[in-house]
Amino acid sequence: MNILVTDGMDASAVQSLRDAGFAVTEQFYAPEELGKALRDFDAVVVRSATKVRKTHIDEALETGRLKLIVRGGVGTDNIDVPYAEEKGIAVRNTPNASSNSVAELALGHMFSCARFLSVAGETMRAGKWEKKAYGKGVELRGKTLGVIGYGRIGKRLGDMAQALGMQVLAYDVRRVPEWESDTMHYAELDEIFARSDFMSLHTPAIGDKPLIDAEAIGKMKDGAILINTSRGSNVDEEALLQALNSGKLRAAGLDVWAEEPPRNEALYRHPKVSCTPHIGAATLEAQARVGAEVVSVIQKFFA
Repeated sequence: MNILVTDGMDASAVQSLRDAGFAVTEQFYAPEELGKALRDFDAVVVRSATKVRKTHIDEALETGRLKLIVRGGVGTDNIDVPYAEEKGIAVRNTPNASSNSVAELALGHMFSCARFLSVAGETMRAGKWEKKAYGKGVELRGKTLGVIGYGRIGKRLGDMAQALGMQVLAYDVRRVPEWESDTMHYAELDEIFARSDFMSLHTPAIGDKPLIDAEAIGKMKDGAILINTSRGSNVDEEALLQALNSGKLRAAGLDVWAEEPPRNEALYRHPKVSCTPHIGAATLEAQARVGAEVVSVIQKFFA
């Protein structure tokens, strides 16, 4: 079986596939070259950089060889999943591997926004000593965190927040009653908007309408902090920018963007924004787990 790895993968995982008898090619292809390349492979492993669209699938079908697309990560919005499955190509992801890393980054952005870490570091590197300007930070302990999307990542963040002395309000279409406690309760979105000092998004992209738009921001607690490590399309960036400028929101921590790399310079350069370039799963530990899960998926599929 020939396996194409387009966006890189942990070296130990590549070796495990080769030891199991798979022929592995590590090669990134530009969009206009990808479809033709896929004709020669039984499976392809992608991360977020490679987009597998209808045209690529159609070209791959010319040989009928491609049977499996594996997304090394959680989100599959870079793959035309319904069309692939309609054509008999299975799509899998690795939902367990990066949960802790993404949750830790979300927590990091919470600390950064609460204590001005991003902008304070930037101004110090510019030769400024603005101790008074950043002397009004807030603690996380005793605050309320709203988590929208209480799956693997959201719950992991919720557990961390509770350990820090925070109250957690969670929204999810699937509720697990035994997860509730004195410090964690499920709630509807409007209650979360109204009560949360911090709000963190952990849902897939939802339709054409951003989850957080001007209307949602208007319902939020004044001075709240918004964290997004999910999908850039979940937040209306212009509405967020207006809320930061007006003071409606205290700050925002963003790892994902409407366009990547982002073009909204006013947002990513904003002094109230703690920003990272979509690195939620980019830890050595997560990449090792992603690789191991990819190997398991491929071996089971072709067993």
